[in-house]
Amino acid sequence: MKFDELLSLVADEPVFSSSLLLSGKADVRHVRLQLSRWVKSGLVIQLRRGLYALAPTWRKVEPHPFLIANRLRSGSYVSLQSALAWHSAIPEQVQVLTSVGPGRPAATKTPLGIFQMQYLAESFRFGFARVEVAPRQFAFVATPEKALLDLIHLTPGGDCEAFIRELRLQNPAVFRRTTLEELARRSGKPKLMRACAIIVSLLNEEKGEPL
Repeated sequence: MKFDELLSLVADEPVFSSSLLLSGKADVRHVRLQLSRWVKSGLVIQLRRGLYALAPTWRKVEPHPFLIANRLRSGSYVSLQSALAWHSAIPEQVQVLTSVGPGRPAATKTPLGIFQMQYLAESFRFGFARVEVAPRQFAFVATPEKALLDLIHLTPGGDCEAFIRELRLQNPAVFRRTTLEELARRSGKPKLMRACAIIVSLLNEEKGEPL
């Protein structure tokens, strides 16, 4: 396969997998060798084994970080501070994009960013939705309520008021009290029920009226 043939296949794709190039009678060894050469020459960026993006000069679509995060680990969704910042629920802009899902915790450094994965039990993987994060790019992202509960769940001592205050939660309208309480109950975690009461109290302080 020549590079112009690759462009004709994937120029409109934010990221692509090597399996896309292996259909039909394609020679597996040849395709993998070509991909390796293109990566070394800077024409293609390798995000992980089998997942790639075109270099900026050649791609027509800029891949959204949330899309990349989802593709790096099947079954994951963006959560914790990354989702909270995206929902404008905390003031900080997060440098490391964090997802939760199956598999071992891992950090993946790529030319397109640093992606952190934290393990979350299957029974706790709810409270997220598929959303359009950029034109024609979709990713699974936690709701603001679930992103906050995930963070508290995965942080030792996360249900203490001092920790929750340090998050500097903002825009109380982003959070729905009924959703927060429903998700906390569904988790079956006393820790999250305790945290839920603290969160509601702090957001009421911020808003100046009942949440």
